Parts: sequence; C-alpha cells; structure tokens
Amino acid sequence: MRKALFALALVFAWPPPAWAVNPDEVLSDPVMENRAREISRGLRCLVCQNQSIDDSDADLAKDLRIIVRERLTAGDSDAQVVDFVVSRYGDYVLLKPPFKLATLVLWLGPAAIAGGGLIAVLMFFRRRRTGESAVQPAAVLTRPPPLSDEENRRIEELLKDDAP
Repeated sequence: MRKALFALALVFAWPPPAWAVNPDEVLSDPVMENRAREISRGLRCLVCQNQSIDDSDADLAKDLRIIVRERLTAGDSDAQVVDFVVSRYGDYVLLKPPFKLATLVLWLGPAAIAGGGLIAVLMFFRRRRTGESAVQPAAVLTRPPPLSDEENRRIEELLKDDAP
C-alpha cells in the first residue's frame, strides 16, 4: 500500500508537460503535425530563453510555431524550415547551435570555465601544502636568543626612569 501511495505521489509531484500548442495551430495531417512538433522542439523561444517553442506560451513562440507549420504545408523539407527560421533569427534560435567560429564560446565556454576552476583548486591546495611544509614546528618552539649586555642595560635605565 505504501509503495502505491508513493508512486501516486510521484505521479502528481512530477511537473506536467507544457501543452503550449493551441488546438487551432494543430495540422490535420498527423504526419505533418509530428514533423512540425519535432522541428519546434529544436527551436528556442527567444522570449523564454531555455524553452523550445513547442513548450512555450509566449506570443513569439506561437508565431514561430505557425511559421513552421506554414512552411511545412508549403512543401518545405524539415531542413529548409529550420534554415528559414535561422536566416531570420540567427543560430541563437537553435537549442543545439552548430559548432562554428561564431558559436565557439557556446561550445567551449563551459569546458574552459570548468578547467579554470580545476586549475584554481589545484593551485590552492598546492600553495597550501608548500606553505605548511615551510613552517616547522621545532622553529616555532625554540627560544629567542638571550639579550645582549647593552640591551639589558638599556632596559634597566628605562625601568629606573619610570620608577617613582
């Protein structure tokens, strides 16, 4: 019984998929609609940033979904539809941008940041280890050298001047 309740709780706790595609946008041909949905899942909503236009409720996403469906019904291939949208909005509209010079930072940036962080951590621990080995416990516990006769005499003079 507990397992069934737990499974039921998981089902209700899991976020439902976004049904952003309005019924009036859906194509009557199921094959064309599947193509449109597949293309829409690969295009970024420019308003929502990290949602596909298939998942977004934004007006611009709706406009892009309509453009995708219009291009498909006009006879364009999937690649032609994507190329059309990219020509209007740039590579940023793709959820998986191509690997080229303009998008090099998008692809290599996370690896460079992770590598820099790893180097910083290694340097921190390396400096910490060399800093600890430079301090020797025996040197800390040794007594300072005794005062010279001149230093002893000067201390006594200072004490005599302060005496009442």
